[in-house]
Amino acid sequence: MAEHAALGFDPAPGNPAAVLALTRKLGASSKSLGEASRVVTDLVSHSSSWQGEAATAFRASLSRDLPRYLASAHTSLAEAARRLTGWHDTLVAHRELAARYETQAAAAKTPEALSDVRRLARELAAEHAAAARRVAATLNAATDKLAPKEPGLLASIWHKITEDPADALSNASAILGAIGAGVALFFPPAGLAIMLVGSGLSLAALAMHVSDAKFRKSLTDGFTKGQFDADFWKSSVTLLGDTAGSVPGVAAIASGAKAGTAAARAAMAAAPEASALTGLAPGTTAFRQAAWSTSDDLRQIESPLTGWAMRSSAQETRDRVGVAVAGTGALTGVLDYAPDNDALEHGCTSVDGARGVLDDAPSAVKKSHHVWSVLRP
Repeated sequence: MAEHAALGFDPAPGNPAAVLALTRKLGASSKSLGEASRVVTDLVSHSSSWQGEAATAFRASLSRDLPRYLASAHTSLAEAARRLTGWHDTLVAHRELAARYETQAAAAKTPEALSDVRRLARELAAEHAAAARRVAATLNAATDKLAPKEPGLLASIWHKITEDPADALSNASAILGAIGAGVALFFPPAGLAIMLVGSGLSLAALAMHVSDAKFRKSLTDGFTKGQFDADFWKSSVTLLGDTAGSVPGVAAIASGAKAGTAAARAAMAAAPEASALTGLAPGTTAFRQAAWSTSDDLRQIESPLTGWAMRSSAQETRDRVGVAVAGTGALTGVLDYAPDNDALEHGCTSVDGARGVLDDAPSAVKKSHHVWSVLRP
């Protein structure tokens, strides 16, 4: 304040030397980023002679995001340096004017003259503050483009869903299966309906996974090349879960189709002169009833291992354990959308694998045997 004792305030605060030093650093950083961007671009364009999976992965990783981020950061820092250069010049001019007003205020002979100088200084302070806000806004806009921002939770989940919709269906199936098992403890029809939807999602996930060349390759490489890596085990566990989860849905459709076809043929045989649509209504009704009945039967079938281990427990306790087992599948499905973490992913694969071997697979075998006994002629 001693520097502006006559005015009583500093109309143009700021340090031009510090702004100039920052401007030079930003300019140097911008130049380095521009050079890095050119190097990466050259690496991609001159790597065509390098062939193979590693070369393809190298080019894909470099050409996808890195050049864009480097170019964006180069442009942003260059713009920030340009804006700061302008602010430096403005700051120097404002401080020179403030110094002139301070001299005039110190030399003022009357209160009126001092008041006039201070009025001019306040106008300068307002103009200086407005210019500073404009520069700050442009710098904020420039820094927004410096690097990719971390996506929010919902954006991250949506990205994972769209990136691998087959896995998303598997996870949704596991979650619905656990919800259905819990609801079935109190409202069996509603729980069964939810579980049927989950089984349908498992069937869709199974079809999508099997049709995915990358998914099939992770399995075949394990058996043909001995590559029993994390991808192999994750794909194996996923395949087991999708297959086991789809059994109730496939069984319901098969059972309903058999009963519906028989009912439609019986109706048409009873009225041979009638329209071909005669068997539609009884066939549809029989399909729905048989599919529902089969699904309800399968819902009550527990894993042989669980049944043996809890043979002396009450049915209510066994039902709750079944819900808890299904809940682990829902939990690992939800954790699949957590931030990427290799340890967490491997842990979830292990839990799903253990559950698949001890519960899902034995249950699926027992349910399939039951359905076959119903469907066979």
